[in-house]
Amino acid sequence: MNNYIFKSERLGFRNWNENDKLKMGEINSDPKVMEHFPAIPTQKQTDEFIERMQTQFSKNGFCYFAVDKLDNKEFIGFIGIAEQNFESDFTPCVDIGWRLAKTEWGKGFATEGAKKCLEFAFNEIGLENIKSICPETNDKSKKVMKKIGMKKTKSFNHPLLSEYKELEKCVLYEIEK
Repeated sequence: MNNYIFKSERLGFRNWNENDKLKMGEINSDPKVMEHFPAIPTQKQTDEFIERMQTQFSKNGFCYFAVDKLDNKEFIGFIGIAEQNFESDFTPCVDIGWRLAKTEWGKGFATEGAKKCLEFAFNEIGLENIKSICPETNDKSKKVMKKIGMKKTKSFNHPLLSEYKELEKCVLYEIEK
């Protein structure tokens, strides 16, 4: 039984559970999925990420949600909103993000899910502003940001990526309620 916090047309959004850890580890181990990140996370790092998301959900009522396809209840990755606290002139903030299994790319799930998460953030949580961040090289994510109505507000050097010159230059997109 999946307890969905909310649903879009084809997706269910929920808190994470133990069963998601290995599946998310498989998604995170795909070099194409992690192309715009400094490294492929270990299973331990994936487990710690999920635990951080569970903590954020308990604290705030939101996180990068575990996402299932409604037609077959298959877990396909995450889409959601999460706190970002790295050192910059626009943090702390709430960021929208997504990471889906490569087999699910090109089906409109990231756009559909992100639109529903914005609706949830603005109408249920009462947030006024959502940001999204990605390396300048991540054209797929920038395309989703534009499709969900976000506008580019700046380029910046991400302080957590300073050792990764090809990823350090990032873009910030924003949307207001």
